[in-house]
Amino acid sequence: MTKFSGKIALVTGASRGLGAAIAEHMAAQGAHVIAVARTSGALEELDDRIQAAGGSATLAPFDITDEGALQRLCLSIYERWAGLDYWMHCAIHATPLAPVPHIGDKDWAKSIAVNITATGRLIANVEPLLQMKSGTAVHFDDPVVGKKFYGNYGAAKAAQGALFKSWALETANSGMSVRSLAPNPMPTATRARFHPGEDRDALTHPSIEAKRLLQSL
Repeated sequence: MTKFSGKIALVTGASRGLGAAIAEHMAAQGAHVIAVARTSGALEELDDRIQAAGGSATLAPFDITDEGALQRLCLSIYERWAGLDYWMHCAIHATPLAPVPHIGDKDWAKSIAVNITATGRLIANVEPLLQMKSGTAVHFDDPVVGKKFYGNYGAAKAAQGALFKSWALETANSGMSVRSLAPNPMPTATRARFHPGEDRDALTHPSIEAKRLLQSL
């Protein structure tokens, strides 16, 4: 029996990068993965890889800022599986780097909507499902918070982390677990937007990071 055999895992931001790698690793170890992302094509490619490796997944292509779609998904999870064992929150909106006084209004609004507001709504909707199975929620920190030109993205990531840290304390005696993990720098599309021209060979592949991070659960 593998580590995640028979477990139900929700992975938000599952279409690429760390989210896709985590979904593949969990499915390969016996979890049924519910993969959420906006891009249907990328989710279908993920599903092909999971199935080729003998795993199983349910695809949920929608934008996490769509609260109605989120509520319908959580209701479906309750009706089909009566709860969740894991929620891996990898969804993130990466805004362009800019000095704080030059942060664009549209970039700011989208960053807040995806990275903070949607995360809060996810927590509210997913917590009852995790409580049903004494499950685990995982958030991923980013060491760029507070560095120059990262004001928009960093502020949103810091707020996201604060939500999870408070939630962890609030649920400490509830049976469920809330964790924050710190991935090493990876050659993801998000990082490429921040660091074009960087030597990507010097970074850790998402598959390697996913395996390392999952071992800590």
